[in-house]
Amino acid sequence: MAASLPTPASDDDFYANGQPAEAKVQLGNLLFFDKILSGNKNISCGTCHSPYMGGSDGLSLGVGEGGKFLGPMRTLGEGIDAIGNRVARNAPGLWNLGAKEFTKLNWQGIHQVDEATGEFLLPSGPATPQGLENVLAAQVIFPVVNQTEMLGQPGDNEVIDASIGFPRGTPFLFPPQWDALADRVKAINDYVDLFIAAFDDVNRAEDITFVHIANAIAAFETVAFRATESPFDRFIAGERQALTVAQRRGMDIFYDRGNGAKAGCHQCHSGTFQTDHDFYSIAIPQFGPGVLPGPAGQDYGLEEVTRDDSDRYKFRTPSLRNVALTAPYGHNGAYNTLEEIVRHHLDPLSALENWEPERVIMRDSGLMENDFTGWEDTILRQELADTNELSPTTLSETDIANLVAFLESLTDPASLNMRGMIPQTVPSGLPVGD
Repeated sequence: MAASLPTPASDDDFYANGQPAEAKVQLGNLLFFDKILSGNKNISCGTCHSPYMGGSDGLSLGVGEGGKFLGPMRTLGEGIDAIGNRVARNAPGLWNLGAKEFTKLNWQGIHQVDEATGEFLLPSGPATPQGLENVLAAQVIFPVVNQTEMLGQPGDNEVIDASIGFPRGTPFLFPPQWDALADRVKAINDYVDLFIAAFDDVNRAEDITFVHIANAIAAFETVAFRATESPFDRFIAGERQALTVAQRRGMDIFYDRGNGAKAGCHQCHSGTFQTDHDFYSIAIPQFGPGVLPGPAGQDYGLEEVTRDDSDRYKFRTPSLRNVALTAPYGHNGAYNTLEEIVRHHLDPLSALENWEPERVIMRDSGLMENDFTGWEDTILRQELADTNELSPTTLSETDIANLVAFLESLTDPASLNMRGMIPQTVPSGLPVGD
């Protein structure tokens, strides 16, 4: 059945009507690019969510703290500083996460807010600090306490060692680490002045908490990663010449409109931001170290959150805004191009069987020795195939090209050059570049 085209996004769709306080946004901008928030002071939020890489990192699986450089050139570090593991999932883009409808964040929805009660559903459970303004701010508090992403290993620094003595796995590990990071920030006079200007409840250094840090970064992300002025946005706002002929044909395929080919994409990629925020298995090839891993490092997806094996291999429907900028694609970056991931959606089981590890964008290292064990095991690959929820769809080569052209029309031109958001310096004095 044909779907109606979505309504254009408006300021009302975003936190603070899309206009958080400027002082808070400017503070969040500096914090986003300041390595002071990583345990070993060697990585920032902007490393894995880089303006140079479409708000992501250009890698199938990310290289967190200890790595050097950006994107596909990022190395795994050297000697005692070499990373111990790669990040287990593809770094998602941050586009439009400041929109209020995004209530479940990350590939498996591990950071959520209950829409009925406003309660945060987070790994920190009862240790979750009070005062987080929204689920985007709630998500911010976790990469900094993830050993592989930003924190570092026991014995590396005073932040991770702030939780010495706590049982492994308890959520009460987190607050001492957040406090240690906040202590670093409030020891910098320039930051103290900025926090006083941005928050009514901060009058001196001692008032600054990691909650303030998270709220500032979320305010920055709400503004900086908004992408709502694409050719498609202009089209649905009434500018009928905004799309090319190929893009309009691809739009009709996507939304099952007209008398031509239909792909049913809108059934999951629905609404203003082309996502229903739900979770599905579409049999994306499994590789990498996994999260809540099976015997061969499989990534069980939503099962990590629900502990229900019927949710195994399900991952969140991503928004398609600026999708042309965020390759590689899939929860683990299994596909390099839009055309490849589109073809997978059209026939997941055939794509699964014909996938090749050479598509992966990762630096070769000893960390990759066991990455493809689950993929190479035919029994485990069949287990994944059995969970697939997509039926095959036949499109011509021209139809596929038109569909890709439509996806490219979801790119906001302002997102093509975001280098201006990168500060020349940050108050910590640490280098901004990677």
